[in-house]
Amino acid sequence: MERPGNGKALTMKLYDGGRAPNPRRVRIFLAEKGIQVPTEQVDLGALQQRTEAYTAINPMQRVPALVLALVLDDGTVIAESIAICRYFEAVQPDPPLFGVGTLQSALVEMWNRRAELHLFFPVASVFQHLHPAMSRMVDPQVPQWGEANKPRVMQFLEFLDRELKHRAYVAGADYTVADITALVAVDFMRVSKMAVPDALSDLQRWHKAVSARPSAAA
Repeated sequence: MERPGNGKALTMKLYDGGRAPNPRRVRIFLAEKGIQVPTEQVDLGALQQRTEAYTAINPMQRVPALVLALVLDDGTVIAESIAICRYFEAVQPDPPLFGVGTLQSALVEMWNRRAELHLFFPVASVFQHLHPAMSRMVDPQVPQWGEANKPRVMQFLEFLDRELKHRAYVAGADYTVADITALVAVDFMRVSKMAVPDALSDLQRWHKAVSARPSAAA
């Protein structure tokens, strides 16, 4: 995909995590870009992310992780889903998913952060602290914290519904990484036993539209 200044070919591998929401963010982003990257699955249910082999790749024991390797040289690892997306945005700017120009880029950053902090993370907290299967990964689970995040999720959904009355996508007229973050968060609500209220019609309209994009199946 890319050649550094010394002319060596750059190879890469994406460590994926199946249905986990952060790896899905990267898969949707790559699908929108039309980029294909070799992948290796990390079995989160089997706690493969905590093995010595994977910890050597990402000491944070999280997915996804993108390993970049110059031929015959050691690889660099980029972890964190948005950092990986930013890397691919720089490698292949079109279609732009982080905005174009200073103003749009700032607005996309603002809305992606809002979607992360006020929707994605609270939904994840509900799942992590209330789902019985997560007891092996989250120690200790704090059920009160899971319950406390449910109204936070609904408050932001109501806020986003009001905003979407005035535009097609989360950050403006164009589909961006902010839509990817919000889509993954809303879809993750299902396994957290939450749902978007029917009364939030503009949010429902947006969700139907972004879910219909081929990339949403990634």
